[in-house]
Amino acid sequence: MRLLLLMPLLWLVACGNSSHVPVLDRYNSGSSGVGASRGVHVVGRGDTLYSIAWRHGKDFRQLAAANNIKPPYTIYPGQQIRLDGAVARPPAPPSRSSASKPSTRTPSAAPPARSPAPRPSVPASAGVIAWQWPADGSLLNRFVAGSVSAKGIVIAGGKGDPVRAAAAGVVVYRGSGLTGYGNLLIIKHDNRWLSAYAHNDTMLVAEGAKVGAGQRIASMGDSGTFRTQLHFEIRRDGNPVDPLTLLPKR
Repeated sequence: MRLLLLMPLLWLVACGNSSHVPVLDRYNSGSSGVGASRGVHVVGRGDTLYSIAWRHGKDFRQLAAANNIKPPYTIYPGQQIRLDGAVARPPAPPSRSSASKPSTRTPSAAPPARSPAPRPSVPASAGVIAWQWPADGSLLNRFVAGSVSAKGIVIAGGKGDPVRAAAAGVVVYRGSGLTGYGNLLIIKHDNRWLSAYAHNDTMLVAEGAKVGAGQRIASMGDSGTFRTQLHFEIRRDGNPVDPLTLLPKR
């Protein structure tokens, strides 16, 4: 009898000590591994230098410099990408003429250094990029500075609604390897500006394709999320920028 009375108590204790089962992103098809403690990303299938930079909040140019990767930034599965900054360049060796003929001239006094003229502050929206709204739906969520999840805006819509390029550029990533983004497209507009289009249903452009501003690049979907929506981000030098400061007023 005592054993029968103790069994429910033991069951309650076991339930109280159980941990939550982690939720996995079923759309994360990449096989990349990240050694966060070592500051290293191991390249997986489908990774590009741009997607790695996006994942870790880095400027792709810094990653390229830190790993001696030259344009067009070709990387390979299994390759280790350092995430901890640029490589210091060794000083240039002296030329033969200066090394073989020591100078006999007495150096003249250097002129006083001139302070550079102060540059006017340039707003983030300045430049030649004319941004357009990537979808027609209403705004669901806004950008939050410093947030882990609200690095862009969320636009509502129905499944199959058009997703358009917010500006002309080149598709530098097409895939589903970034957890939380579902089917994702990243477009490079120049060396400083990139934009991303997440949770797509069908992606209509290939990696490496040139796209025009307003061109349909995908159809809206719910991949990697709980409802049909477009998560849209803009980054400058690897840093998230509030898209509402760049997009035209509605």
